[in-house]
Amino acid sequence: MKKIKFCFFTVFVVFLISQAILAQTDINKLDDKGKKQGVWKGIYPESKRLRYEGTFDHGKEIGIFNFFDDTKAQSIIATREFNSKDNSVYTIFYDQKKNKVSEGKQVNRLYEGQWKYYHESSKEVMTIENYKKGKLDKLRSVFYPSTKIAEETNYVNGVKQGKYKKYSEKEGVVLEESNYKNDEFDGLAVYKDPLGNIVAQGKYVNGKKKGIWQFFENGKLVSEENMSKVKKVVKPKTK
Repeated sequence: MKKIKFCFFTVFVVFLISQAILAQTDINKLDDKGKKQGVWKGIYPESKRLRYEGTFDHGKEIGIFNFFDDTKAQSIIATREFNSKDNSVYTIFYDQKKNKVSEGKQVNRLYEGQWKYYHESSKEVMTIENYKKGKLDKLRSVFYPSTKIAEETNYVNGVKQGKYKKYSEKEGVVLEESNYKNDEFDGLAVYKDPLGNIVAQGKYVNGKKKGIWQFFENGKLVSEENMSKVKKVVKPKTK
C-alpha cells in the first residue's frame, strides 16, 4: 500500500513539474514573423530579477503591463495600459510605497491630454498639466499640499502665452499677476504681499522691464523708476 502511495506521489510531482515546464515554454514566444506573441517577461540583466510582464499580439503591446523595481521586494513602479483603438497608453508611476507619482496618457509615444503629478508620499495632486501632441497646451496648475491653488500658467504649443498667477496659500491672495508672450514676460505685471497690498507694478516688453515702475510700502507709493533709461555700466579699474 505504501509503495502505491509513493508511486502516486511521484507521478503527481512529475506531473506538476512537467506542467511548470510547459507553462514556461508559453512565455517569451515569437510568431512566425519573428514578432513577440503572448505573455512576455523582461529580466534585469545583472540581478536576473523580473523587470516587466505583459502580453503582445503579433509584436504589439495589449492590455496592462506591469513594471517592477530591481530590488528583492519587486515593487510595481509603473503600470501601462495599452489601447489599440487609438494607439494610446495610460501610464501610472508609483514610488516604492505604492503611492502614485504621476499618471497620464500618451498617443504615438507623445504626451496627450491631462497629466497629474502628486506630492511626495501623498495622494494630493501637486501639478496638473495639459498636453497636445507632446507639448504643454492650455492651463498648467500647481497646488499646495493643502490642495489650494499655488500657480496658474497658460501655454500654447509648448510656449508660455497669456496670464500667469501666483497665489499665497493661507488667504489665496494673488501675489503675482503677469503676462507672457512667446515664453517671455510682456505687458503689465503686479506684485503683492500676503496681505494683498501692492509691492511693485510696471510693464515688461520682450522679457525686460520698460517704462515707469512703481514701488510701494504698506500699500503706499514710495518711489518710481524709469526702467527704459540706459544704465551706465561701471567697469572696474585695471592696474
